[in-house]
Amino acid sequence: MTVKEMWDKYISISGKPINTPYESWHFCNNETDANELAKLTLLGIKRATASLYKSFEAENEPIPKIGDLIVITNWDSEAVCIIEVKKVEILPFKDITKEHAQIEGEGDKSLEYWRRGHINFFTEETKELGIEFNEELEVIFETFQVVYPVD
Repeated sequence: MTVKEMWDKYISISGKPINTPYESWHFCNNETDANELAKLTLLGIKRATASLYKSFEAENEPIPKIGDLIVITNWDSEAVCIIEVKKVEILPFKDITKEHAQIEGEGDKSLEYWRRGHINFFTEETKELGIEFNEELEVIFETFQVVYPVD
């Protein structure tokens, strides 16, 4: 299903106005992870995501906010589900807790797994931004809920 097809179906059952804004994107920077995380999101296992604040600044992107709607796609831009942002926290990387890691729902859901994976990912990202990764860098931690499809 295309992003537009999924969005149109969601609008038809949600009662939201046709002009409701939304975004569309996939998780991660590689096909395997993007597809796996989309699947975990659809299943309700992955209920959060973390991004570097500096990336939003560098791209002049608005900070996510409660109520934002996003069509999550797989790597091939096929719509998988729609999420709604329920909570946004901005905190230093070092302050991410085991509860955050569990909500993000990746790997074994442990803080150790989360830190290892995100240090690798954010180190790559900071190199592209021309800065060095450190644990004081702010992370935008978004908690979300799947709103389409629903059971």
